[in-house]
Amino acid sequence: RTAGLKIVLDGSIQGFTAKMKWPGYYSPDGISPTDHGVWMVPPEQLVDICRPFHERRINIHAHCNGDLTIDAWIDTVEQLVIDYPWLDHRHTVQHCQLTTAAQYRRMARLGMCANIFANHIWYWGDQHSDITVGPERARRMEAAATAEREGVSFSLHSDANVTPLGHLHTMWCAVNRITPSGRVLGPDECISAESALRSVTLGSAYQLHLDAEFGTIECGKAADFTVLAEDPLQVDPLSIKDIEVWGTVVGGRPFAAG
Repeated sequence: RTAGLKIVLDGSIQGFTAKMKWPGYYSPDGISPTDHGVWMVPPEQLVDICRPFHERRINIHAHCNGDLTIDAWIDTVEQLVIDYPWLDHRHTVQHCQLTTAAQYRRMARLGMCANIFANHIWYWGDQHSDITVGPERARRMEAAATAEREGVSFSLHSDANVTPLGHLHTMWCAVNRITPSGRVLGPDECISAESALRSVTLGSAYQLHLDAEFGTIECGKAADFTVLAEDPLQVDPLSIKDIEVWGTVVGGRPFAAG
């Protein structure tokens, strides 16, 4: 079996190479910056590139940072489903940073998933607010609460090695949405610790069509999981990133951390 295919469609927001819809990149001085957005794959070729995988029921994840790129990927999935109605595809918007509520509604109708780059709030949140996209759009970046409200199954990720590996920190970002300057970037998009924990466990497994085997601890699933020193649902949300890892259970056998 295969976990799926990844296609890179655009660049990064912090590198000014993501493809942006109007009004483009932020212009705090009133002078519009040059649009350096790049298509890594011509959008008019996407359906033809993806069709052989979709028809063979291979899940596709598309790297989409800019909102224009997200539109292109949603349009592609819509055409794929019309041409070959595999309804349980779970094709995923990878990074999903500037996804609007309207885009999430389309994704929900099409059965798409979102893998949200929550770490951006901590590592580039201030820069996104002040330099790249401006305060209004920055407040709705990594909009996990909107995804949840609109019925889109989502996960959270670090995009290692762009930002360090560690899902407790990634959860902390999505729950608290704090930037290095101390601002809360879009408090309406904060999610609960329970939602964050589900997203990095069952949400991830669901995107890979592996939720029957992994993602929850229950009879009939692989007995492989991490054991934490504290319950992330009980600690102060600001402390989630500081929880220690006691060890692991692999094949039903506990192993304490070295």
